[in-house]
Amino acid sequence: MKILEQTRIANMKLRNRIYMAPMGTQTDADGSFSDRSIRYYEERAKGGFGLIITGANQVTMQYEAKACNVLGSAKSFEQLNFLARRIHNQGAKLCVQLTPGLGRMQFTTGDVRPYSASEVDSFWFPGLKCKAFSLDDIKFLVQKMAEGAATAKRAGADAVELHGYGGYLMDQFQTSMWNKRTDEYGGSLENRMRFSVECVQAIRDAVGPGFPILFKFTPYHGVEGGREMEEGIAMAKILEQAGVDALHVDVGCYEAWYKAINTVYQPPMVQLPVAYEIKKQVSVPVMSQGKMQNPSDAEAALQEGKADMIGLGHMAIADPYWVQKVKKNQSYDITPCIGCNECLYAGFSGKIMQCAVNPLAFAEDYYPVPAGDPSKRVLVIGGGPGGMMAALTAEGRGMQVELWEKRNELGGLLLAAGGPRFKKDVKDYVDYLVGKLYRSSVKVSLMKDGSAEEILRGNYDKVIFATGATAVMPPIKGIDQSFVTGANDLLTGRKAYGKNVVVVGAGLVGCETACHCAEKADSVTLIEMLPEILMTTSHCKNNDQALRQLIEDCKIKIVTGAKVLRFENNKVFYEHEGKEKSIEADTVAIAAGYRSNTQLYDALCDKVDCALVGDAETPDNILTAVHHGFNSVRCI
Repeated sequence: MKILEQTRIANMKLRNRIYMAPMGTQTDADGSFSDRSIRYYEERAKGGFGLIITGANQVTMQYEAKACNVLGSAKSFEQLNFLARRIHNQGAKLCVQLTPGLGRMQFTTGDVRPYSASEVDSFWFPGLKCKAFSLDDIKFLVQKMAEGAATAKRAGADAVELHGYGGYLMDQFQTSMWNKRTDEYGGSLENRMRFSVECVQAIRDAVGPGFPILFKFTPYHGVEGGREMEEGIAMAKILEQAGVDALHVDVGCYEAWYKAINTVYQPPMVQLPVAYEIKKQVSVPVMSQGKMQNPSDAEAALQEGKADMIGLGHMAIADPYWVQKVKKNQSYDITPCIGCNECLYAGFSGKIMQCAVNPLAFAEDYYPVPAGDPSKRVLVIGGGPGGMMAALTAEGRGMQVELWEKRNELGGLLLAAGGPRFKKDVKDYVDYLVGKLYRSSVKVSLMKDGSAEEILRGNYDKVIFATGATAVMPPIKGIDQSFVTGANDLLTGRKAYGKNVVVVGAGLVGCETACHCAEKADSVTLIEMLPEILMTTSHCKNNDQALRQLIEDCKIKIVTGAKVLRFENNKVFYEHEGKEKSIEADTVAIAAGYRSNTQLYDALCDKVDCALVGDAETPDNILTAVHHGFNSVRCI
């Protein structure tokens, strides 16, 4: 396979063409790589990645507070050197990403003006004007970028990458939407590229010939006023002429963050066409990323000459052993990334990074899974994500495991969550869990709705109640009529829908149900009691942007601040702005939340050693269910 072939970037020889794409991690207080993050990167190197690219490293805090890793202290040098050694011990190479700063993207407060290329609005605080860098400031930043590269090389890194993409500071200089300068650093593309080119040249002087300099840039922003491909191609040529050894192609910016950091709602290989356009124009290697987690997609991209290397970002978090599994022809056992961006959301919420489908991500040494007692018998009630993860974890510890599922298929509420065409990533995860379960020694019983008496007779050492949750049907007059149904019935295809659909409830399930129905219905309307849609949903900004864009693309009508009164004669009657109104509907979908199923647990919790996991404890998300299932058994 071409993805497993050796390759080179300048003097750096790589064992394959798969790299771990740069993503930020939590740092020590001074900005050094933490022991936790070093172990996290090491695991991906151990898993077979040819090149590990770190998240951004600030080369100075002269103008910005710490937002990511920071180079410059003795400790940061020691930790970076230790990271390089750990990566090299596993046969991979290390590339350190360098940034002059975040600029208008800086995480500040409303009374602190961030610096930028010019006096444009801060992203997080619209209306707060940035301070423009002076010419002396720019020269200082160029010098610090060169010093940062020299430090990285001296610490043992094999390459450096310039953080020139996605609307961050270097890209702010490059982009007319944010660069309004009238001096030699503004105006024409050549002037706007001057800062980037000077950084490349200064870094080359600092690291010498042959040491790889990568440049991650955004040829296409995908937002009004942003960069279009024609200028992106011209940028690529300027960067190649400046002496860059490889071009790492990105798409999007924070204004359309889901184009840069893709979500469950984007199709596979979504950034590849942009990379291909750049590859046609340059002779240096081109690196592409963006939902390339299917090995056949990654292989096709290389075979068709659309890129030279393939990057896995969140996929590397979900399964650090992606490369090893491909080498062993075990692609069926790759834990798929579901595009939920819980990893990103954790960081932006001030929490330690976590992954919905990999409880060990960024916790590689924190949750040991020791061998268990092979005589112990574990019963899992419920075949949703929490139940399947519990059963697989117990089986992995060598215990005797049974799983009972009352329906005729496994998956639980994930069958509805993965039902829409645009939620295939979730369906892939269901298929992965089911396949792994049936390849295991777990005794699976479908159509098995166990009773308290039967469970007690089984004399199990541990019982995991993963009984899930049931959709709430609110007490609205006429809700029992045939044209009214639960949203899950439509998402799973158990019931058909007509040409005029009304969805009651505009949380995550309601909005996704509306988009699902819009693919075939003539008209879809969302009715929500709260003043805005998605107010009850806690998810990352890029997922929110992507779903709202999908709703707009589907031309879904939205009525907020409305109370549904009754369903009658294929009509929905509701109160809005003090007036009673109605809308015709041949299908009404109810998306009013979920209620935990705890009857069995309540009957047995004081009689058996047991645990309540996932939605059975509190209706929540995939991450909560998977992590509950994993930890409920890990600690036996």
